[in-house]
Amino acid sequence: MAILLGLDIGTTSTIGILADSGGRTLALAARPVELRSPHPGWAEEDPAHWWANACAIVPELIAQAGIAATDIAAVGATGMVPALLLLDRDGALIRPSIQQSDARAAAEVAAIRAGMDEAAFVRRTGNGINQQLAAPKLRWLARHEPGAFARIATLCGSYDWLAWRLTGVPGIERNWALEAGFLEIGGAAPADDLVELAGISPTCLPPLREPQEVIGRVTPEAAAATGLAPGTPVVAGCADHVASAFVAGIAAPGDLLIKFGGAGDILLATEAPRPDPRLFLDHHLVPGLFLPNGCMASSGAVLNWVVRHWAGAETAEAASRGMSPHALLDDRAAAVPPGAEGLLLLPYFLGEKTPLHDPHARGTLVGLGLHHALPHVWRAALEAVCFGLRHHVEVLQALGHPITRVVASDGGAASPLWMRIAASVLRQPVQLLHGHPGSCLGAAFVAGMGIGALQDWRDIARFVQPAETVQPDPGWAARYDALYPLWRDVYERLRSLYPALAATA
Repeated sequence: MAILLGLDIGTTSTIGILADSGGRTLALAARPVELRSPHPGWAEEDPAHWWANACAIVPELIAQAGIAATDIAAVGATGMVPALLLLDRDGALIRPSIQQSDARAAAEVAAIRAGMDEAAFVRRTGNGINQQLAAPKLRWLARHEPGAFARIATLCGSYDWLAWRLTGVPGIERNWALEAGFLEIGGAAPADDLVELAGISPTCLPPLREPQEVIGRVTPEAAAATGLAPGTPVVAGCADHVASAFVAGIAAPGDLLIKFGGAGDILLATEAPRPDPRLFLDHHLVPGLFLPNGCMASSGAVLNWVVRHWAGAETAEAASRGMSPHALLDDRAAAVPPGAEGLLLLPYFLGEKTPLHDPHARGTLVGLGLHHALPHVWRAALEAVCFGLRHHVEVLQALGHPITRVVASDGGAASPLWMRIAASVLRQPVQLLHGHPGSCLGAAFVAGMGIGALQDWRDIARFVQPAETVQPDPGWAARYDALYPLWRDVYERLRSLYPALAATA
């Protein structure tokens, strides 16, 4: 029985798991990560913090599991896509990572869009010209941080970089390259003209890797830092949202995953890619399937912001009662009727990615009155994320993709109130999962496939079991049917105001 290590470089935390090839989770550990937004629309992190977290997590996992480092058969990593890391000719980081949710490059997005046939670009890459791409961010750097831009020798993603730190072998995984806008659908290597669109040389991109490809082995230096055994195989790894969908059982056409993490992801397994500029497109881990998907730039991050800035008294009370402030606010928001008594929230605190692709959009509260209190704001935030998911479902269905099953995962899925809201807004039963640790498990599974300890992608069914199914509340669903068009209309009425407002900042 092989023991496999998965590491997840997430937006709000670094998570590690040890699992064996028979489906047992042996240990789980996490460390927080700070998402920085020093200017409007910016989203950055310190990759050195990711590495420090990994170096702390691995010994903790080994101790929890009661094993030796030499018992770990292989390592896989997963992470945010397409986070952008810039390295100089010595392999040193040039600046903090620019996260996938970063919205600073609105002018560059507009310039690229104006100079290209976007429909042709979508057909080639599966993705539209938007803030997710690497090209506008790199063009922004060339204009605003020319010294940093001039030093770029290598580009890669979060989990690519972690694998590099472990092995000394550079590479980029296929879905990072696809969502960064450097790769054609099904391409074997980045296209030179797509890379040059970013103003860099194709030589800045390391070789393209398959997720389960063993790229190297843990070096003595990395072993000393992490506690891993020298020579342990390391695979290229995979995109976090793809890994999360896979381990949630999203493996048949029509299976839909809604992820309630720091960002909000929605992914649908399909047999046909059907590229559309409103969505992103990835290859599924299962050969022959695709994952059209969307990402709301802020989901749980909005709730964390509310707790951090507005819920000081509630945080103290929750601590005294041995619970999280999120759970306490859930309890209080449960007493607020659907629609938060006339309060609507737009969760666009970092602009919005899919399906709007509007970096100028901003978080907005509409309808505030003196009768409202913090529980109303909390409920409006929970509802806002679910309205955003419904917007994505409408787009997927308009493209002709059937949706036959909805599964929820990640931290927010532990909130009974949020799941009841989600089922009611979507008018679909929502399947919860028992013991779903998230993307880190997908990374561990991919590592097992890479070394042959696992032989079939269908074996993921051993690892995660279904839990309860949350049914829609008919009364809530009717209320949300009435509110959803108003929620959509708020953005349409304000969309022209947001850029003007940003110009005054």
